[in-house]
Amino acid sequence: MEQIKILTFAKTAVKNLFLKPATTSYPFQPAEYPERVRGHVEINEEACIVCGLCMRSCPSNAIRVDRAKESWEIDRFDCVQCGNCVNMCPKKCLSIVPGYTEPDAAKKTDAYHVTAPKPVKPQEK
Repeated sequence: MEQIKILTFAKTAVKNLFLKPATTSYPFQPAEYPERVRGHVEINEEACIVCGLCMRSCPSNAIRVDRAKESWEIDRFDCVQCGNCVNMCPKKCLSIVPGYTEPDAAKKTDAYHVTAPKPVKPQEK
């Protein structure tokens, strides 16, 4: 019985000598992400109108929009990368970019200053 186990192991060991490694040498080769991987949310600040729909659609409340201060903030560690904010954005200024949030010892919030377009008042005749 032991000989069968040893022979099975030897067969696997010899086979693995001629296969490519299962892991990649990450620091030396960039990571390749599958096509449908969820990544992190990025914003195009010029296109944002500070409507707040992304904030209301976020299930983890990771996004905060302040129209008065013209700011858009995201807590990277609270974000669950579901894509609801991207789907709800009327101007399509949000996108999900492949990649992961880098590990950090402290909770990180990314803040962006967004210049919202001012409403145009109709001129009187």
